[in-house]
Amino acid sequence: MNLPSPPSAPAPAPRPGDSYVQSFARGLAVIRSFGAAAPSQTLTEVAERAGLTRAGARRILLTLEQLGYVQAQGRRFSLRPKILELGFAYLSSLPLWNLAEPAMQALVAEVQESCSAAVLDGDDIVYVLRVPTQKIMRIDLGIGSRLPAFCTSMGRMLLADLPADECRARLAAAPRPAYTARTSTDPAALMRVIEAARRQGWCLVDQELEEGLVSLAAPVTDRQGRTVAALNISGQANRTPPALMRERFLPRLREAATHISELLALKGAGA
Repeated sequence: MNLPSPPSAPAPAPRPGDSYVQSFARGLAVIRSFGAAAPSQTLTEVAERAGLTRAGARRILLTLEQLGYVQAQGRRFSLRPKILELGFAYLSSLPLWNLAEPAMQALVAEVQESCSAAVLDGDDIVYVLRVPTQKIMRIDLGIGSRLPAFCTSMGRMLLADLPADECRARLAAAPRPAYTARTSTDPAALMRVIEAARRQGWCLVDQELEEGLVSLAAPVTDRQGRTVAALNISGQANRTPPALMRERFLPRLREAATHISELLALKGAGA
């Protein structure tokens, strides 16, 4: 079962000018056209997926090829490993991820369930760290994977840090498909769940993204108390039902999130 994140509502296209470089934007569109659904593409496919002419897509692909980010094999193009530099520049530019990984590894060793960290990006969460134990989902998750925020524990925990009016507006505008029979899609009901997560400092989602998947999340905060990421533990409902996850895993998860938050505060203070 493949659960791609629903596309975010497209923002109005900026007009070329001093603050907007159209050619650069087109280059990013070409890079984003590749993915799990299209790891290898012809020139025509790239142009269609990126919304460009064939001539424009060709110039960008040849430029990316010369820079080492794209390779051509016959008529097909694909990304090269060098493209990872772009993502790792983000990860290495922030101290949080280096601080979080050892704590996440210790948590996984203790609870024997997968642990992930994610940040909010539009209507989605983006995975920035993941320490798996075994495959419990039908979808493959790794750094850079995106899932809808409205029906995930980390997403709701991250939405909980937004002002209520902004959170309500995002929920109303975002696609909210029912992935399972349990998926909550009503904005008012979702706001109640998110407000509860804000008050209690954690969030549990029971089989709303995928049948059999239970997920528990807690916030990672900066020195000002703002949520900068969310940490979660995921498990199988038949092995770790919600009540058991709250009893056994919630205290450990919150300890790990608090520890990472404290390390982040110390790093920010120059300690």
